Formats: sequence, C-alpha cells, structure tokens
Amino acid sequence: MKKILYAAFPAILLISGWLNTADPLPIGAALPQPEVKMKDISGQEVSFSDARKKNGLLVMFSCNTCPYVIKNQSRTKEACAFASANEIGVVLLNSNEAQRDGDDSFEEMKAYAAEQGYNWYYLVDKNSVMADAFGANRTPESFLFDKDGKLVYHGAIDDNAADASAVSRKHLVVAMTEMKSDKDVSVKKSRSVGCGIKRQ
Repeated sequence: MKKILYAAFPAILLISGWLNTADPLPIGAALPQPEVKMKDISGQEVSFSDARKKNGLLVMFSCNTCPYVIKNQSRTKEACAFASANEIGVVLLNSNEAQRDGDDSFEEMKAYAAEQGYNWYYLVDKNSVMADAFGANRTPESFLFDKDGKLVYHGAIDDNAADASAVSRKHLVVAMTEMKSDKDVSVKKSRSVGCGIKRQ
C-alpha cells in the first residue's frame, strides 16, 4: 500500500500544479498592486495601471504549455480582441515560475505570442506574486475589473472548456458587454477548468 501511495505522489503533485491555498479575490475587490511593474514580451516594464483602459481591465492567467490554454487559444484571442475593441485593457500573465527555465521562459513566451499573433500585453509574473495576490490557481483563469478597478467577474472564458462546439454561453464576453453598458454583471463567477499554476 505504501509503495502505491509513494508512486502516486508525483502524479498528485502534477495534477494539483502545486496549487496555492489562498482564496481568490472576492467580487467587488480592488485591483491588486496596480502600480507594480512586470516585464512584457516587448521588453517594456508594464503595470496594471499602464494597461487599464477607460472601460476597465481584463487580467487572464495563462502560459505557453497548458493543454487547456492551447485548446482554448482561439477563444482567448476572441475575448481579448473583444476587450481591446471595447476600450478594456488586456493583460495575460504567465505565473509558471517553476517552468521559467523551460517552456515558460521569457524567450518561449515571446515566441508563443508571436506565433499566436498577440496584440496585448503578455507579462512575466515573477515568483507568482500576482497569482498569489489574486488567489489564482488555473490557466486559463480570468479576472475582469471595471472602470473603477473593482472586480466584476472571475472564472472561465465560457461554459465548456473541453468542447468549443458545445459552448452555450460566453461568460467573459457577456460580462464585458454588460460591464461596458453599466449593467450589473449577471454571472459574476464561474469555475475555471485548466492546468494548475506551477509555483516554485
């Protein structure tokens, strides 16, 4: 029995992604650490305040390697493009500090963003500081802030991470549409499905 448990332990760690136990930001919370500068793939140092636009800010925890990020890439780009077109700033954060010398290195981030045609910030979350501040655990995982810097939506891009053809509700796009129209966001939280953020 002990041998089985020892053999299973690495798999348990892989599945969990060394998850942070901090609670995620509650709806209505202020944007954390808005002035902290992080390195963008352009080489610039960028803060949330720099990225925020007149209608708010979308922060999405992402990476280069997670199968769910890759599977959802077209939906990520659709949501980010929608945000940009509606004066909502966009920041993708790579918090996979444990893989910073490998597939989630700065150079690999630049290559991946170029391949995907990113037209928004893709920042290095050094030591997973922002993931800890947000209580983020998954990739992809979205946090949408309004023009006053208050959290109005947290969760998944849509209601079916596994099958794009079976999506019935685009949670993130709907939330941005409602927010931009000064309406109360009707679905404020949903469950993110993806890979665990790889903290050190």
